[in-house]
Amino acid sequence: MDLLEQVADKLAQDALEAVRVTGDEDIITQVMKSVGSSSTTLEEAFMTAVRIRRAEARGRALLDDLVRVRAEKAQG
Repeated sequence: MDLLEQVADKLAQDALEAVRVTGDEDIITQVMKSVGSSSTTLEEAFMTAVRIRRAEARGRALLDDLVRVRAEKAQG
């Protein structure tokens, strides 16, 4: 992972955690605009990292549900 991806991913993780804690989805937009005002490259990488992290969370939640349901069926 190069520096751009590392910085963008860490910023995305921190911003998503702030959204989780506060419930304020606008945090992502505010960070995006702030970053984009000085680096459109970082802005794009940040938003990509946010989308990837959110998609991963949805995928993991689905996987957990599928495993739980199938385990319950197997047990009886």
